[in-house]
Amino acid sequence: MRAKITYIVTAAVLVFYFVLVGSRGVLLVRSGTPVTIALGIAVLILPVIGLWFLWKNTQFVRRANQLAAELDAEGGLPVDELERLPSGRIDRDSADEVFAKRKAETEAAPDDWRTWFRLAVAYHDARDTARARKAMQRAIALHDGKPLPLP
Repeated sequence: MRAKITYIVTAAVLVFYFVLVGSRGVLLVRSGTPVTIALGIAVLILPVIGLWFLWKNTQFVRRANQLAAELDAEGGLPVDELERLPSGRIDRDSADEVFAKRKAETEAAPDDWRTWFRLAVAYHDARDTARARKAMQRAIALHDGKPLPLP
């Protein structure tokens, strides 16, 4: 729940920032000189890109949470079997060991979105965020029956 609140607050701050930047871009365009019009258009592009990025990330998080809920209802969420350091952080060797199991499961059933979901969690626990995101995108695509992203 804490992560959800943090995400919502961050998204709200970003939207406020995009509106603020966009209004400055409009003011620059309205000033009417060629230089300020060009600068205003450039400034207006930034909030558009930011809003698109925020929208795509929000969709990704929503879909990943839906898969987690579905997997939880099936009783298939990965069990937290990771060892922790005294600081509470995940022990790297433990994360690597669990990752090896999840990778083997995924190789055995490469068309099952559930194994890709669990692999994404293992990547995340091993602090490999980029691969965790790609594995989760693959799980979402498999679940939805869409063309698969490149590995």
